[in-house]
Amino acid sequence: MRTVFMVAEKPSLAQSLAKILSNGQMTSRKGMNGACSVHEYTGRFNSEGVRFKMTSVCGHVMGVDFLGKYNNWDKVDPVELFTAPIQKKEANEKLRMPAFLAKEASGADYLVLWLDCDKEGENICFEVIDAVQNVMNRVTGKQVYRAKFSAITESEIKAAMQNLGTPNKNEALSVDARQELDLRIGCAFTRYQTKFFQGKYGDLDSTLISYGPCQTPTLGFCVERHDKIQSFKPEPYWVINTQVHLPDGKSLKLDWERVRVFDKEVAQMFVNLIKSGDKACVLETVQKKGEKAKPLALNTVEMLRVGSAGLGMSPHHTMQIAEKLYTQGYISYPRTETNSYPDSFDLRGTLKQQADHPDWGPYVQRLLQTGIQKPKKGQDAGDHPPITPMRCARETEFDHDSWRLYDYITRHFIATLSPNCQYLQTTIYFEIGPEKFSCTGKVLQEAGFTEIMPWLALGADEEIPLLKQNTLLSVEEVRLVEKQTSPPDYLTESELISLMEKHGIGTDASIPVHINNICERNYVSIISGRRLQPTPLGIVLVHGYQKIDADLALPTMRSAVEQQLNLIAQGRANFHEVKQHTLDIFHLKFRYFVQHINAMDELFEVTFSSLASSGRPISRCGKCRRYMKLVEAKPARLYCSTCDTTYSLPQNGNIKLYKELRCPLDEFELLLWTTGAKGKSYPLCPYCYSNPPFKEMRKGMGCNECTHPTCPHAYSQNGVSECVECDRGILVLDQTSAPKWKMACNKCNVVIHFFENALKVTVREEACDECGASQVEVGFKQGKSPLPDEKEEHTGCCFCDPVFKPLMEKHHAINRLPQRGRGRGGKNRGGGRGRPRGRGRAKPKDKMAQLAAYFV
Repeated sequence: MRTVFMVAEKPSLAQSLAKILSNGQMTSRKGMNGACSVHEYTGRFNSEGVRFKMTSVCGHVMGVDFLGKYNNWDKVDPVELFTAPIQKKEANEKLRMPAFLAKEASGADYLVLWLDCDKEGENICFEVIDAVQNVMNRVTGKQVYRAKFSAITESEIKAAMQNLGTPNKNEALSVDARQELDLRIGCAFTRYQTKFFQGKYGDLDSTLISYGPCQTPTLGFCVERHDKIQSFKPEPYWVINTQVHLPDGKSLKLDWERVRVFDKEVAQMFVNLIKSGDKACVLETVQKKGEKAKPLALNTVEMLRVGSAGLGMSPHHTMQIAEKLYTQGYISYPRTETNSYPDSFDLRGTLKQQADHPDWGPYVQRLLQTGIQKPKKGQDAGDHPPITPMRCARETEFDHDSWRLYDYITRHFIATLSPNCQYLQTTIYFEIGPEKFSCTGKVLQEAGFTEIMPWLALGADEEIPLLKQNTLLSVEEVRLVEKQTSPPDYLTESELISLMEKHGIGTDASIPVHINNICERNYVSIISGRRLQPTPLGIVLVHGYQKIDADLALPTMRSAVEQQLNLIAQGRANFHEVKQHTLDIFHLKFRYFVQHINAMDELFEVTFSSLASSGRPISRCGKCRRYMKLVEAKPARLYCSTCDTTYSLPQNGNIKLYKELRCPLDEFELLLWTTGAKGKSYPLCPYCYSNPPFKEMRKGMGCNECTHPTCPHAYSQNGVSECVECDRGILVLDQTSAPKWKMACNKCNVVIHFFENALKVTVREEACDECGASQVEVGFKQGKSPLPDEKEEHTGCCFCDPVFKPLMEKHHAINRLPQRGRGRGGKNRGGGRGRPRGRGRAKPKDKMAQLAAYFV
């Protein structure tokens, strides 16, 4: 029996697809990487009986990066990154996705790709093909198939299985080009800016001073609005408030034909002229029917706008929720530029699914009885149908934000099939003296779609009475009111999304990512109404680009690049030519930027404080013996003004001096880093942290990872055992944690609390005979010992000793400080550590089931 190997983009999606295609008759097992399951069943393919294997990836299988030596910020000139060799490498080394795919595809005859149906999905298709093609059987005829689908419904998925196509190489190449361009351009500018400015200023409060071909023009829109607000000069103007007395005793406000004037004397003249006419005469009453049009079908950009402006959720969060709703089968694919339904779309059948819903079911039933209206014709981008509810669901099935988004998407869909809102508009024209006035009101005739979208309904106070021509009314009030022109407000996320769409910055899927980046990197802050206010750093960056090369912050360049990338996707432009032409342009711009960086630096000088005047003294330098300053703005770092040297520190925690102890290697005073109430803490040497003293160490290691054989702070003296969870870490006794003693993994966030109120805890040379962990010697306070017979000292294995086991509690370290976005290379990826010399560090794997009873 032949094998058909099938791959989806996410584990949850693979499970849903397999369940539909197998009619629920599948068996499932965990794959070797632990993250992806494999679902198997039998069926028919190409008119023969076959065995199906469905699994998934977790996004991209491969990523693009520079060769190892080019990732060293200190040794590589950023300009080299425009020509440096790059390589495809595993996107997530822990998942070992290529090896997992190759193992599962071994001996398979056919490959069916169920990746998301967009350009990124096409790119992942070819990453999967590269991973499995050498281990599959060779068959005659077609071997690789591509499924096209827009919703996780039985009809859609089974139709896709019956109409398999082929993956689109051109679309995949356009993604390859974008990835390489963004890598080279973004890394070159980001590395240069970050090193230049963080080496001079201490209060930038951003881990990276980043540049992005899409990110920076996005920030440019926000700063442009800020500049308009700052340069705005208010100007006084005058309006005339006029009210007349109606026959029924009510008052009616009139709108002045001239609206406003900017000269007070002229305004007063008009007031006098109006007051000279003691009656308001009705010149004409005009009635006409009007319509409030129903919305176009929902696409991604409109969903993101509504998520921000209507639901108060960030675009990034809105997209995350939409993707979750899609993989769970509640809505169709949420990344689409199309806002027009194709003629073949089963609108009535989709609407029928909502007929029994407790909230909008009665309205849907009436709509089905009276006949649904054709949706408005919008843009058909040829990618996916508009975002549509694919399943009827109740509020109890969702969390709060997921329900709000599903509720809106469903109501929007129902509204597209509803009639327009019909109203009768009445306008009455008046004359008071020589001046003309008017008043307009609306009377609702048919609510139409506003019944299902009540927030768009007509106001209740818009109706006005009918008045016959030449009717005279008493003038109740004529009042001159002074006002001032007001500046525009800061951009809302919704307005920014519209500007990005208009100028071709980003794609429907990447727009929320770019907005999220400028927020996380402290270039803008979110203020009331989800408005984006640029920070001093964001303002200075954009103004600096404008002084050196305005193209770097304008949307025109990226828009032109996106057009070229689209030509690659359509097969109308050469991949290599487009990529090289764009790189050549930015290479020249980068060199010019470096030559004129002082123009930007002048702006930084007047906005930020130098390193020498920033921070507070904390510890002594091992070279000059002078105090170094702790600069706490992101990224936290130490600065020695005497040596003019900066030393890196761990981020997102608290730093303090550690007992004035010194590193035995370099005489730098040790610091103590802590995070969270139940979090990790460890001492570190600032010099060793930035300049690893031993070959097997790398930058960013504290004393809990130092391999010094005799230092009392190194893990060779304090390591207890291998971590009980991760495969690379060592559980290290935290000597700073007394009297609430704990040991913590030096790789992951596992923290084990034990021996509270002990006076001392010492790691012994002797190893446990059962699990290989180092024994510990514990001494308790007199009268507070939990040991049998109130013994004050005991030695044993904390995992196996019956006295110690009940005293252990496991936690996971919690970082309570706000997180910042990480740039490329921000994640620590060190390899595993072998056992320290002279210690028996073994993971007590055979004890894991027993330990679970004691860990909380």
